[in-house]
Amino acid sequence: TINDETVELVQPYFEMEDYTLQHGKKVCGNVAGLLSWTQAMVVFYGVNREVLPLKANLAKQEGRLKIANAEKDKAQAELDEKQAELDKVQAKFDAAMKEKMDLEDDAETCKRKMQAASALIDGLSGEKVRWTQQSKEFKSQIKRLVGDILLCTGFLSYCGPFNQDFRNLLLKDLWETELRAHKIPFSEDLNLISMLVDQPTISEWNLQGLPGDHLSIQNGIIVTKASRYPLLVDPQTQGKAWVKNREQENDLQVNSV
Repeated sequence: TINDETVELVQPYFEMEDYTLQHGKKVCGNVAGLLSWTQAMVVFYGVNREVLPLKANLAKQEGRLKIANAEKDKAQAELDEKQAELDKVQAKFDAAMKEKMDLEDDAETCKRKMQAASALIDGLSGEKVRWTQQSKEFKSQIKRLVGDILLCTGFLSYCGPFNQDFRNLLLKDLWETELRAHKIPFSEDLNLISMLVDQPTISEWNLQGLPGDHLSIQNGIIVTKASRYPLLVDPQTQGKAWVKNREQENDLQVNSV
């Protein structure tokens, strides 16, 4: 119930010199208390007059804050909803990008394979002529195979005891003439060595001590291919050294006479 008028009415009392707590106590304790209370109420009124607008403003601002918080919560809920949708779309986008990268990698791999295949085809196209020629040569070799085998078996069976000249005489002058007479096809330029043994084997024989001339290699073929044990006439002991080296791993036993 205090107002400006009430404060104005008591203001002259506050300006009196004896209107103090100390003078009040000299008169009566209750008077001192009443005096102090009136002063406190005026001070309270002055403070409260400034505080009330602040309280009203505080209440108003709290209301606005409440509304703002509600709007914020609503906006946050919408944001969370949109974020969830964004996460789904982002997941689909990431999956699509991964699929795209996989497809690009597969396409690049396929492209490299196609390029390699094209290069291989181009390279093989140049071999077509040679393969065609070889195919024809294989057919011709098959037709000549019977005669070639006859010459090879004859060489293994009968040419061992003779020198190179007589071996050529048997092969070229006698046996090939018989094959022509009986119309048995054979290779005119037959190489017995390449027919009966490969080059790596010949190289291994040379490392074991066998000389590299045709006669020695033919003798090595007869030793290794013939069905009977060979008798080596070996004045230079080259054949003996070769046989010992060749059969060393098989624990060859040598008896000296």
